[in-house]
Amino acid sequence: MAKEESQLRLAEVVSALSYALDLTDGQPAGHSVRCCWIGTHIGKAIGLSDSEMSDLYYTLLLKDLGCSSNAARICKLFVTSDHDFKRNVKLVDNSLPQLLNFIAENTAVSSGLKDRLQTLIHVALHSGTIDRELIETRCERGAEIARRMRFSEPVARGILDLDEHWDGRGQPMAIKGVSISLYARIALIAQVVDVFHRTTGAHAARTEVRKRSGRWFDPHLVAAFEAIADSPAFWEGLEAPDLDQRVFDLEPGDRVQQMDDSLLDDIADGFAQVIDAKSPFTSGHSKRVALVADLIAAEMGLGTDRRRTLTRSALLHDIGKLGVSNLVLDKPGKLDGDEWAAMKLHPTLGADILSRIPTFAGAASIAEKHHEKLNGTGYPFGLGAADIDLDTRIVTVADIFDALTADRPYRAAMPTDKALAILQSDAGTALDGDCVEALKSTLDRMLRAA
Repeated sequence: MAKEESQLRLAEVVSALSYALDLTDGQPAGHSVRCCWIGTHIGKAIGLSDSEMSDLYYTLLLKDLGCSSNAARICKLFVTSDHDFKRNVKLVDNSLPQLLNFIAENTAVSSGLKDRLQTLIHVALHSGTIDRELIETRCERGAEIARRMRFSEPVARGILDLDEHWDGRGQPMAIKGVSISLYARIALIAQVVDVFHRTTGAHAARTEVRKRSGRWFDPHLVAAFEAIADSPAFWEGLEAPDLDQRVFDLEPGDRVQQMDDSLLDDIADGFAQVIDAKSPFTSGHSKRVALVADLIAAEMGLGTDRRRTLTRSALLHDIGKLGVSNLVLDKPGKLDGDEWAAMKLHPTLGADILSRIPTFAGAASIAEKHHEKLNGTGYPFGLGAADIDLDTRIVTVADIFDALTADRPYRAAMPTDKALAILQSDAGTALDGDCVEALKSTLDRMLRAA
């Protein structure tokens, strides 16, 4: 591992990648980082140990790790943007009038009257079951991914319990009181504070926390937050332009974890699962692209270290799609102008996230350019061959091959030979001919050996 990678801290990688979770949860950029600032101050106020603070720190940054897994279901049930739905639902306290208003204002908003009424009736009649299913999917999936990324069981449990409420009326298990993970109890307060602070200010955030004390929130933790909230420095820090660095510095000093290649691989793999969970049509896509890219790279004689770095980049190449609504991603027909414009944003969204980590500079470039073509017909910038490096060319071929051979909302999967024929027709013009030939050669060899 290069020197700069050996000095890379887990906190740096996770805090940067948490911006991807903000995208898919419909929150303003930095939501997870701001929640970490809020929650760690509560943790310090109640006297948590360094070990406990470390688990709380990662729970706060990763609390939304499973949030992409229910996006497609939300779009299908409510016939609305998953991003809008998720952003707006965080302003609801589950009282019946607010719930009814929320359902009315966030269901089938672009549909005709008849379809809208039918959808509203269905949602109203099954709201309890629907809520439980959506939250259960998100929380269980998030905890599972956290475990696979080697975070502790208390972190996984904190993610799992995020939507449980102090009075037992939360989801999905309706557990109550101290049976709920302490880290989840803190994270839920932090989430509400950030949402209301960003929406209507500090006073509104404090009022909302008081209102939910004893219902949603542990009163002891509310008291701790109230004491913190009396300090102007707390709010100034929350709004500071260098908040990322401040949160990075909050990681308990004796619990700092340096990254190695193996852990970096697991973190990339975990976020690939978040990306692929966004749509039923992309299940396994990132891993397959990574595998095909590695096969191409090996056939072309690239070294082991470069192939490992390329595999991570391929796993994360579509991270920007977390910022695209499933109304667009899963649309069965042709995208209109606005929808296509939204889709074309995902390369730059991905690059913005990955460029926060210097070690991921190559991955950021691949995320940004993997839809560019050598003849200038790609997007988002219409770059030409001189601006597209070999690693990006490899991922582009792997990405197109997997897209052609997998089911999509607008067509069924193609046979391998037909997909290869399409790639070969573009070889030397839109696509790198050597990469296409390397893919064909390695697939032919695999078929002969089968």
